[in-house]
Amino acid sequence: MNNHGEQLKLTILMEQNKNTFTKSEHKLHQYVLERFEEVLYQSLTEISIACNLGEATVLRFCRKLGFKGYQDFKFSLAQELSSQQKTNNNETYIDKIKSNMTQVIADTHELLDADTLQQGIDKISNADEVIVYGISSSGIAGLDMKNRLMRIGKNIEVVTDPHNQVIRSVSVTDKTVVIAISLTGSTKDIVDAVQEAKKNQATVIAITNYVKSPLSKYSDLILLTSAKENPLDSGSLVSKVSQLFVIDLLCTGIAMTQYEHAQQNKEMIAKSISSKLY
Repeated sequence: MNNHGEQLKLTILMEQNKNTFTKSEHKLHQYVLERFEEVLYQSLTEISIACNLGEATVLRFCRKLGFKGYQDFKFSLAQELSSQQKTNNNETYIDKIKSNMTQVIADTHELLDADTLQQGIDKISNADEVIVYGISSSGIAGLDMKNRLMRIGKNIEVVTDPHNQVIRSVSVTDKTVVIAISLTGSTKDIVDAVQEAKKNQATVIAITNYVKSPLSKYSDLILLTSAKENPLDSGSLVSKVSQLFVIDLLCTGIAMTQYEHAQQNKEMIAKSISSKLY
């Protein structure tokens, strides 16, 4: 198999439909050919911006090839690349996971903007109510944040059901901080809930991988993570680690701004749960 073997199926599919492409679709076709692996980690918004095309054009391109949408297109791409990748004989899966986790924290640290982080800490500290929205693995990260903040005496609510997220957004106020956790920033349910929250003047803090995404349009503050995830790795712990790293920074910062109160709550909690241990 030649060096472009991993591209064969999709390349042929695009070639077969090439005569039906518009000028914009030809531009997108060329971009995909030149950056096959890079496209795997790009959101719909990112590839649209990179090609200077509308998102609708990208979606039409995918559907013309027989895919339901952009995510379906990327899933097919991920399957092809995955089937051709060879495991490095000098690196076990244990070493690889360790390396990926170390790298994702280092990359997230590099992306971190200290001023934005501090603004987030201040907003959460001064809010009358804090609500976290997350679905699937992002919801699990939200529950971890709830556990952390409860221990320092900060009331926090986590909503992981998409319908309840929208319902909850109806009753928020300008004293509410909504923390939206979404790796892609393109989860429609999260975006819908955040959009509704913004109508009611809530402050929105996004924890996401992409500065340009549907979620970012409705966010007051964006805390970037760096966990590139292809469709076959969805929900991986490596991705969650980047979210937990940012959450840990927020929670630690909040505890530092309310040190005495946080310390008192920690001591009270330690005493109350001591009876649960043998």
